[in-house]
Amino acid sequence: MGAAFQVSAAEKQSLDNLAEKINANEFKQMTSVVVSHKNKIIYEQYFNEANIDTQHNMRSASKSLTSLAIGFAIEDGLIDGLDQPIMHYFKDKMPLKNSDSRKLKITIKDLLTMSSILECDDWNSASRGNEERMYIIEDWSQFILDLPVRGFPPWKTTPDKSKYGRAFSYCTGGVQVLAEIVEKVTKIKMNDYLQDKLFNPLGIKKPKFSFTPLGHTNGGGGAQLSSRDWIKIGNLILNDGIIGTNQIINKSWIKESLIRRAVADENRDVDYGYLWWVNNFKVNGKAITAYAAAGNGGNYLFMIPELNASVAITSTAYNTNYMHQQSQKILTDFVLPELLKSKH
Repeated sequence: MGAAFQVSAAEKQSLDNLAEKINANEFKQMTSVVVSHKNKIIYEQYFNEANIDTQHNMRSASKSLTSLAIGFAIEDGLIDGLDQPIMHYFKDKMPLKNSDSRKLKITIKDLLTMSSILECDDWNSASRGNEERMYIIEDWSQFILDLPVRGFPPWKTTPDKSKYGRAFSYCTGGVQVLAEIVEKVTKIKMNDYLQDKLFNPLGIKKPKFSFTPLGHTNGGGGAQLSSRDWIKIGNLILNDGIIGTNQIINKSWIKESLIRRAVADENRDVDYGYLWWVNNFKVNGKAITAYAAAGNGGNYLFMIPELNASVAITSTAYNTNYMHQQSQKILTDFVLPELLKSKH
């Protein structure tokens, strides 16, 4: 049975000042802001022709769905554990280019934490593993596995000197490898596996997914779900994997997924778990931790356990220099202050 929502009409108007600013284009290309507090939607507004049924392309927020798929596969006994070397599943790709014995030791955990030794960095246009180079190759996983081992120039922090013992490097291709591992062990496409394990139990109608040239589910981006769908996923995680009386996903996997495991951006105080971002915000002098699925355009599912709140913010401001800043400003300047009021 799917998750149902209660919507509070009285509280729904409390953030109308935000809607006015979005409609005045002070925040550009926004399509929705939906806030759930204590499993109840307290604010829901759509913009720029979007509506309650719009399935938004939240780009890399999809990566967090791949994390959930790995968790389900472990729970189903199809993956032995996160220390399993990924090459155990890709013997058909051997021999690899840029042969190096260290590549044979890359684990599932390395890819989940964006900290493998492969020279793959989507934030560096010069990187050999940059996702834009992958998209024009037919076999995406082969492209990634063939990459050379990365080096560490003097201005980069090495794993041994990193806070969590891992050196972060944002790599969409590594997430694609994880998606294909899910498909190898389940023997079905990852989107179908998630439909059975996650979307159907939450009452989420079939999301739109994109696929690789070889027909594999794109695990790194492009899944399209409605804002309410993301809120359902956020609430599931806040509720330790339980909907009603049903344990949908293992509580321990959720806990493990959200642990800080790599420093993603030291300047902005952002860490990374198993394909989930860990953000530290300050609102009215108070430190607040928000876990997030995040994607190009300024698309977010935020989960704030301390406030028992999930927030979906969607936008089509793809590849702009303001996309993430404006969505985070909506959260910190409008949503979180309102939630903090509700806490008292």
